[in-house]
Amino acid sequence: MEMTRRRLADGMYLTHLPANKFKTSILSAQFITPLRQETASACALLPSLLRRGTVTCPDMSSLSARLDRLYGARIDSTVRKCGESQCVGFVAGFIDDRYAPGGERLLEPAAALLGELICDPVTEGGRFVTDYFESEQVNLADAIRSVLNDKRSYADWRLLQEMCAGEPYGVSRLGSVESAEAIQPRKLYALYQELTASARLELFYSGSAGLERVEEALRAAFATLPRKNVRDQVPPTVSHAAPETVRTVTESLDVVQGKLGMGFSCGSEDVPALLLGNTLFGGSSNSRLFLNVREKLSLCYYASSLFHRQKGLITVSSGIEFENCRKAYDEILAQLEAVRKGELEDWELEGARSTLLNAYASMGDSQGRLEHFFISQAAVGRNETPELLAAMVRDVSLERICRAMETVKLDTVYFLQGKEAEA
Repeated sequence: MEMTRRRLADGMYLTHLPANKFKTSILSAQFITPLRQETASACALLPSLLRRGTVTCPDMSSLSARLDRLYGARIDSTVRKCGESQCVGFVAGFIDDRYAPGGERLLEPAAALLGELICDPVTEGGRFVTDYFESEQVNLADAIRSVLNDKRSYADWRLLQEMCAGEPYGVSRLGSVESAEAIQPRKLYALYQELTASARLELFYSGSAGLERVEEALRAAFATLPRKNVRDQVPPTVSHAAPETVRTVTESLDVVQGKLGMGFSCGSEDVPALLLGNTLFGGSSNSRLFLNVREKLSLCYYASSLFHRQKGLITVSSGIEFENCRKAYDEILAQLEAVRKGELEDWELEGARSTLLNAYASMGDSQGRLEHFFISQAAVGRNETPELLAAMVRDVSLERICRAMETVKLDTVYFLQGKEAEA
């Protein structure tokens, strides 16, 4: 994978990934800013609001017509949480020039429209259009509330919120309903001006166009972007303050299935070993949690674990019958202990390794996954490629896995139970 990184201006970087296997090109522009409770909702509101119109295309109708002239190109707003950074911006997808009718060049007009959305939004009286602002503010608050409708996602979020209370990692990428509803138009426009002037801007391109041509198109597209007091460094990750005793949180809602979440802090910096250890523990359909806790013992409707590399945490997500909480809890810890001690069959280790290697190998089959991977890497100051990560995983021994997993300690337990349990 011939990835190239270039600095285009102060705090502005391009990741160029040539690809001739796709019929489309993808172009992404993401501002990287610290994830903070007081600004998360306002930053999350900006991309959807900017997507409502530009100076030359002041409404959705004219903007859609312009995209139609680019043969159905798409520009989607994005809000992501990458480590303890919030990434906000746009991802554009359009026909690769090799397949455009009459050999038309689409990179330049697509880049120009992307730049216009960011640099020249439609405004009135020195702030965003009131109708657009109010509409998108309601949409954001509704999106935050909707998390409660998916109890699995809600429980996963609540576990992180409790585990990382007081740390940026415990903040939702969309912020809170209260902060979303409290956003004021003039303050939001001031935040937009600050973000475009000082936040790090990460650009990503994948397609058949050469590096020099992509550079030229993006320099022209963002020529009017005001840049001053640029924060060139990515926001640092705050060390997790593990409690002296395990923190336990129980919440009651109108649910028919319990949700047991368990958060673990990792004391090792051997990332490849932790990646494999987590995959063995609960990170695949051949993991200890899936095969034993779910399939063999039927203690969970689902059970899986996730390694949060940027923060050095592992979280377990499971759906259970209320009365099985203690049994599931004990068995999850028993499976972790088996991984710590290396009490594994040979096929388990090789299966986990194959799972990770296949994931890295298949990443090149999707431009969307590649864009997300490289933007996430840039947001936390890393520069590994999927090939490099695969090579690191191949070299991990069982002994390294055991040493790394020995440092994994239970930190926080979150249990979502039914309201009848309160009686």
